[in-house]
Amino acid sequence: MAYQDDIALMAHLMRRAGFGARRDELEARVAKGYDAAVEELLHPETQPATDEYALLRYQPAALLPGGQPPMGNVNWLYHLVNTKRPLEEKMALFWHHVFATGNSKVDNYDQLLEQIQLFREHGMGNYRELLSIVSKNPTMIFWLDNQQNHGTAVNENWGRELLELFSLGAGNYTEVDVRECSRAFTGWTFETKIPRLPYGRFPWKFEYRPEDHDDGEKVFLGHKGHFNGEDILDIIVQQPACGKFICRHLYNFFVADEPQVPAWPIEAPRNPKAIDEMVEVFRDSKFDMRAVLRHMFNADWFKNARFQHVKSPAEVVVGTLRFVGGSEVPRPGYGELSMNTAYMGQDLLNPPSVEGWHTGKEWINSGSLMARINFMAEQIGNTSALGVRGIIDRLRVKGSLSPEQLVDGCLDLLGPVEVSADTKAQLLSQANEWGQISWSNGSSAASDQHVGQMLQLIVATREYQFA
Repeated sequence: MAYQDDIALMAHLMRRAGFGARRDELEARVAKGYDAAVEELLHPETQPATDEYALLRYQPAALLPGGQPPMGNVNWLYHLVNTKRPLEEKMALFWHHVFATGNSKVDNYDQLLEQIQLFREHGMGNYRELLSIVSKNPTMIFWLDNQQNHGTAVNENWGRELLELFSLGAGNYTEVDVRECSRAFTGWTFETKIPRLPYGRFPWKFEYRPEDHDDGEKVFLGHKGHFNGEDILDIIVQQPACGKFICRHLYNFFVADEPQVPAWPIEAPRNPKAIDEMVEVFRDSKFDMRAVLRHMFNADWFKNARFQHVKSPAEVVVGTLRFVGGSEVPRPGYGELSMNTAYMGQDLLNPPSVEGWHTGKEWINSGSLMARINFMAEQIGNTSALGVRGIIDRLRVKGSLSPEQLVDGCLDLLGPVEVSADTKAQLLSQANEWGQISWSNGSSAASDQHVGQMLQLIVATREYQFA
């Protein structure tokens, strides 16, 4: 494989398993090899954790329940931008989409951040264990009303979403299964908080109340017994539908856009063979997410699925900020910066419903597209930003550039980005107006500006919206 092909493949991996990378990072990873890069991503513990103390020095309210701007958004954006463990953070984003939980109801950002932390810690571990941890997470219990699920009065909200959106998918259980599942989780609740004021923050804690549990016989997915919640989870993960549901989510998030989740019972996956491979690893590894991810990242169908996934707003914002640099310190103004994903249709820590966000082309409408382009153009047009200077410096050493060399150089160093012939012609048309680009004879500032403007044009293209 040619070196440029290695760079393009590594850029693809880092867009999917992280939030993109500058050319110097891509080159460093290529030097180690693709397999080594995958293993490093899969073992985040080998890299330093994000410095929480730096966050709290600049944003001392970053762990508080509320605040304006939402301090939860400030907190998570800081981690997303600064993480040295990109796949760990990407998996937290993945599970936040699957186990969608929102502050619109929870009204405690500190509890949502606790949930994101458990996704960091367990998101690449065992799915069965993750289900148990999420089932006992007070934020999830409150979000889906399981504190109102009593042995004498069953609330089916948690049981229904556990089956429909967290494990099996619609059509793979009955209404009887929903009720029997819900009965098994009666008594799973949490200790409530001391009121916020004047005492401050006191986290919720899981509590099991045996006197409130329905210990009667239950019939669930063909099994009969005096089941509790853990028994139900054991049965769920053994269902063929479970692996297919989780692996299709992984494919949609990391590989290529799928139809929306409600359509899955009637629309086949775009790559059934890939899903089958992932499901086999999922089952053979006893539900180990790291094993499934390793197989996925090393599969040819992953390596070849380039630019088949519309970037989510989180990928747009975080990828841009990490590329240009300058947001490593959460200075005043970070709150407004953290809201940009919401302006594009993805309010982190506050999904629109338990179904999460609709993905793929549904990220794009006239308003969100304008918000994307304006944000990226403003950031990438800053020729003093570290990442942009890196591109300018690499182009500068080539000396004088023809219009075509300028376009090709910017496309390469910004990605590499692949564009259609029509898009390339439009970019070249603008570059032709500028003529030859040179950094000699006092033209340095103008040449820097033209590079910045070309980068702005590229991020505004249709093709750049895909990862």
